[in-house]
Amino acid sequence: MKTTFVSSQAIQNAMRLTIQRAQADIVQAQTEVVTRRHADIGLELGANTTRNISLNRDVQRMKTIIDSNALVTHRISSSQNALTQMADSVQQVVDVLIGVSGTDEQGRLDITHETVRSALDGFIAAANTSANGEYLFAGINTDIKPLAAYDDPAGSAAKASFDAAFLTYFGFAQNDPLTSGITPAQMDDFLTNTVEPLILGAGWDADWSAADSTNMTSRINRNEVVDSSTSINSDGAKNMAMASVIVTEMLALPLASETRQLLVDRAIDYAGSAVTGINFQRAQLGVSEQRIAQSNESLSAQIDLVSLHIGELENVDVYETSTRLNTLLAQVQTSYTLTARIQQLSLTNYL
Repeated sequence: MKTTFVSSQAIQNAMRLTIQRAQADIVQAQTEVVTRRHADIGLELGANTTRNISLNRDVQRMKTIIDSNALVTHRISSSQNALTQMADSVQQVVDVLIGVSGTDEQGRLDITHETVRSALDGFIAAANTSANGEYLFAGINTDIKPLAAYDDPAGSAAKASFDAAFLTYFGFAQNDPLTSGITPAQMDDFLTNTVEPLILGAGWDADWSAADSTNMTSRINRNEVVDSSTSINSDGAKNMAMASVIVTEMLALPLASETRQLLVDRAIDYAGSAVTGINFQRAQLGVSEQRIAQSNESLSAQIDLVSLHIGELENVDVYETSTRLNTLLAQVQTSYTLTARIQQLSLTNYL
């Protein structure tokens, strides 16, 4: 019969390796219990790892679109607030013009003149609103202030053009007493054929606006793009400018009653068109807001669905992992105990 020599050191080394492997398994099991995911996705999934990476990339892309949509929503919301202020300014002009219709009382005319002038200033200020460093109503020219002030102390191209047009058409300036001789027919022709081209036509881009007529667009889903801004080069803004200019420049002049009434009626018509135009812009942005909300709902549903599938690939059974962790801890504790007892073995104890 033959016996094989086994030293206590060899036994200790074997136990040490067992403890090291168990400790590594414990770290992995603890990670899985905390994260509820496999500690090594590639090792566990093998050939399905590529699919898992692709699904996670899709989720990240959809989350990025939702984050981008939040910025777009903020831009549209800011534009809506500015359009509300602009609509209030226009309505103020309509109300004050209706109130002064049919009167020649100079005091009321002066008050109306100042009210409309103030409303125009407020309208222009709202039109030049910016958010996140971008002008909201400048179209794609987001770094350029879209609308110039009409009554600018440093000089206004729009006012200079109107003054020149008035002088050319009538042969005298607005402060000349001869304005009392302007007939309704002359006023109507002047507004239609001279002032309208200056504001509603080509003169708008030359004297008033530095904006581009192309609206900003944003991708809100994989295959969906919406307008995320609106331009000041709209009929609403032009008609507001038209109504305000003819009132501030000519309402308080010593015009004949019939001529002034025609001026007031035309100004009310322009202001009414301005209200309609601005409300149309608000409606367009409202449609974009609704489409963004629907897109976010769709993206969130897709994220939930894909995340559920990712969970089926990545997630672990927490109860099974916890049981395995407890077993490993018990094994390590047992190994510590055995190692301690082996270390106590010595021949001196038997001599």
